[in-house]
Amino acid sequence: MVAPDTFHVSPEPLLMIADLHGALALCLHDEGRGVGGLLHLRFMGGTGRPSDVTDNTLSSVLVVLDRFKRAVLGNTARRDEVQARILAHALPPTDAGEPSASLVDLIQADLADGKIACGTQTTRRTEPLRVCFQPLEGRVWICGPNDLRAAPRAHRSAG
Repeated sequence: MVAPDTFHVSPEPLLMIADLHGALALCLHDEGRGVGGLLHLRFMGGTGRPSDVTDNTLSSVLVVLDRFKRAVLGNTARRDEVQARILAHALPPTDAGEPSASLVDLIQADLADGKIACGTQTTRRTEPLRVCFQPLEGRVWICGPNDLRAAPRAHRSAG
């Protein structure tokens, strides 16, 4: 299990899991090196809804994001061998206005600056979202909290 505001990186055939509630998981896989990692970040504000990106958020997220990318990619990664995917969980929208830029937007922009394409998916529901990631193969999927049958050969990460 990858705890909120931490990451785990591995070249092993294991299963990384993040339970998202007002949070996102960035799954990054370097096919050339056979290494992958999962970064689990909470949306700021604790409301379960995307919050505005402030200067403090920006600086702290960029530091963690940079350490995470270095751990997965090293110094010589070929960007065409890198896969990135952001899965986010947020509560359903309300009448209150949504921010113009969220953590998802910030991370997408940072990856784009590094020439890394990144797919995103935000799920808006009241129940938490469980993300499963196999770093060796770069497979990522959403599963129920007790349903890990989709990866019978994977080992769970102590994370």
